[in-house]
Amino acid sequence: MDWWKGVIGHSWIYPTLIICANGFFSAMRPSEPFLTPYLTGPDKNLTIEEVTNQIFPVWTYSYLALLVPVFLITDYVRYKPVLLLQGISFIITWLLLLFAQGVVAMQVVEFFYGMVTATEVAYYAYIYSVVSTDHYQRVTSYCRSITLAAATIAAVLAQLLVSLADVSYFHLNAITLASVSLAFLCSFLLPMPQKSMFFHRKGVSETLPGPDKVVATVDSSRQEDQGSAPAGRGPTPEPQADHAKPQNHVLRVLVQLGKDLRDCYSSRKLLYWSLWWALATAGFNQVLNYIQVLWDFRAPSHSSAMYNGAVEAIATFLGSATSMAVGYVKVNWDLSGELALGVFSAMDAGALFLMHFTDNIWACYAGYLAFKACYMLLITIATFRIAVNLSMERYALMFGFNNFVALVIQTIITVVVVDSRGLGLDISTQFLIYGSYFTFIAGIFLIRSIYTIISIKCRHTSEAGESTNL
Repeated sequence: MDWWKGVIGHSWIYPTLIICANGFFSAMRPSEPFLTPYLTGPDKNLTIEEVTNQIFPVWTYSYLALLVPVFLITDYVRYKPVLLLQGISFIITWLLLLFAQGVVAMQVVEFFYGMVTATEVAYYAYIYSVVSTDHYQRVTSYCRSITLAAATIAAVLAQLLVSLADVSYFHLNAITLASVSLAFLCSFLLPMPQKSMFFHRKGVSETLPGPDKVVATVDSSRQEDQGSAPAGRGPTPEPQADHAKPQNHVLRVLVQLGKDLRDCYSSRKLLYWSLWWALATAGFNQVLNYIQVLWDFRAPSHSSAMYNGAVEAIATFLGSATSMAVGYVKVNWDLSGELALGVFSAMDAGALFLMHFTDNIWACYAGYLAFKACYMLLITIATFRIAVNLSMERYALMFGFNNFVALVIQTIITVVVVDSRGLGLDISTQFLIYGSYFTFIAGIFLIRSIYTIISIKCRHTSEAGESTNL
């Protein structure tokens, strides 16, 4: 028993196994590809307009309201309590989905699902608090891979159960409830961390991991402009007074976080990558939130065979494949990064326009696959281009702030375009708006990339002319 307690207390293997089990069961939700057909079918008897304009927007609003306080509380209470809160929110969400009725009840479901998504930060942050920096890259790959695998398995299982076994959507939700309950039980087995990134630091050496600990696969010969220098440093260590009042410590941490954000966004490169991140993520989340509504509009679930699960499985696989491919591409991202953002954002826009103008469900499926693959490719590039310049603490801070900005933008889009108190547009017109939105994003970065390329060529020409004169 003493040996086992020692393994639990000091080994990185035990917490990694438990957090991966938690991630697997949390992502193993076979009901999600068929959520809209479930809500509009005989189980709930909601109209497509109620689902689109009154129920789904609540998730966006609750996520926005909860994100910042949950982000700070997660670090302050050291992750595990928030993972337990996520498990409780999961269980409440699916209990209500199974047994509650009416628009108001489903709006409560969306609120608790907003709590689930707001607390996801604890899943990825937890592992960095219980393992050494030597294991960061390995455990990160494990945690991300297991959730992708679970999502793919869930989507395939859902499609097989619906198409071959004629399992009802109600029973798919029951399977999901069992899975998220197992994730909740796994959370209890996690050891409680003794440190966190911001409020419970354990010393300068752990507080300031170098960028090489964050992304080990990036070419070490890269060169950054002077604007990136301030962001590459870790957060300034705060002198810790042994008898400082807790509230003063919290205030110092918040002030330091503000200074760190200012330093991060003073780098033009990080600012441009973050701008794309926020804009594109807002559009991506909006499309994901309403894609099932569009599918149901093109091929009503009560009169057509549904292949949502198969499409989600393929989309997840393509997303993981394109993300992996980025690691093997040797490109000068300083020169070509913004061009890639512009080109692939234009492809996203084209896919969304296809989904708007076509009446063919298969063309709509194909457009979604292309859209998700392009976004996953670009978000992977943006992630490592930002992470390579930052310490782990600053990367986590910038990641959270970029997602917060994305959520603010998404909330504005939801209020204006989707909500019944705004324009309340039909689902087809919404996707026309989303296509135009990604066209705007593509235009920004194509123009910026052309300017960058021309400036570099002019500089090289000028330098060549000066060397010739010499």
